[in-house]
Amino acid sequence: SITPSPPHTLLAEREKVILALKMPLLPPGDGTRARRLLLFLSLADLLSAASYFYGVLQDFSGPSWDCVLQGAVSSFANTSSFFWTVAIALYLYLSIVHAARGPRTDRLLWAFHAVSWGVPLTITVAAVSLKKIGYDASDVSVGWCWIDLEAEDRLLWMLLTGKLWEMLAYILLPLLYLLVRKHINRAREALSEYRPILCDTHQLQRRSSSVADKKLVLIPLIFICLRVWSTVRFVLTLCGSPAVRIPVLVVLHGIGNTFQGGANCIMFVLCTRAVRTRLVSLCCCCCCSQPSTQSPARPPGASVPSKTRDAQEPRQTPEEPPST
Repeated sequence: SITPSPPHTLLAEREKVILALKMPLLPPGDGTRARRLLLFLSLADLLSAASYFYGVLQDFSGPSWDCVLQGAVSSFANTSSFFWTVAIALYLYLSIVHAARGPRTDRLLWAFHAVSWGVPLTITVAAVSLKKIGYDASDVSVGWCWIDLEAEDRLLWMLLTGKLWEMLAYILLPLLYLLVRKHINRAREALSEYRPILCDTHQLQRRSSSVADKKLVLIPLIFICLRVWSTVRFVLTLCGSPAVRIPVLVVLHGIGNTFQGGANCIMFVLCTRAVRTRLVSLCCCCCCSQPSTQSPARPPGASVPSKTRDAQEPRQTPEEPPST
């Protein structure tokens, strides 16, 4: 017969899984790397939203140099955002399920940088050099430029500059998070054998585990719900359907492509109790320190407060009573 693992070993593994999900994609034992990945994803989303904002304000009516520039920046940032989103899911999977640590994760981070920045940059430079980026009449976008619809191989470049990686993310994200969820459930079942021994600890960790499981499900779900509208309009454009210009689809497409960073902020910042507590305490400290910094002006002849004078004078000990 196979002897089960001691309860303290299962408890340690359980705590690592819970800590990995309480903070924003915090891997066991090292949260700095995961926060860096989330930072790079936020930078890509910020660059993408800024390029979209310029495209909406400019209201392009035909091909121009700023249309090509805006389309190139948005293509690069959007594709990079897909790569970083999958990279975070892959890093979480390797950290929790396979317990990747140390130099192995450092090499993995360098590979993430090379792929998430290098591949989109190469594709974008090739598209600009071959003059594939231009005015698309907002059929596959919402006011901004992307792939020129008059190009003969426009389908290939639409796939390379975003849609192919977006569809792969639809498959990889649920798969990776499903594997992580399966691993957590196995650890929970193994730990439940020692529930009478670890009853108090199990009760304390149940709430954190439920919050972590909900967040784990929401990560791929929010991504798909935001990005699916652009895929729907892409398919309608290929089919030549007039439904591609339905106002509801256009609005959902515009919100979904630009709200990825906002959704990450809500889920990883506002929905994390530790971060909320720190933000509230920081705001309270700023509000409390503001009145104290503005002290009323004293007249020129005003005396120094007694507290300052007492601090400058040497402290004297009281006189001892006379000895008898």
